[in-house]
Amino acid sequence: MPRISGVDIPDSKPIRIALRYIFGIGPKFADDICREANIEPGVRANKLTEDELASIAHILENNYVVEGALRRQVSQDIARLRDTRCYRGDRHRRGLPVRGQRTQTNARTRKGKKKTVAGKKGVKGH
Repeated sequence: MPRISGVDIPDSKPIRIALRYIFGIGPKFADDICREANIEPGVRANKLTEDELASIAHILENNYVVEGALRRQVSQDIARLRDTRCYRGDRHRRGLPVRGQRTQTNARTRKGKKKTVAGKKGVKGH
């Protein structure tokens, strides 16, 4: 298994797909990296030479924020939002959707498992 930027990438997949296993590299960046390194995007990762792997690693190191540094940057950004007590930081703190999605229905991924509240239905006297 080839190892690029501290990540094992699958060797049976084309390099443009295998690069996406690195946190911070998506479809566009994977294609850009292949173009910059003069590597055919369809070639399998296990068919790459050491020089080509080194070239990709060099490009990643110099031009992209990936893996640990990117995770650290994202967590610092969220911590900054929390510390400034802004609306987005408040939503992060409460574990609710941050980008304006509805929450009356459909927010289960962010809110977690449903918490049933007792005694709502049987209110009489009105």
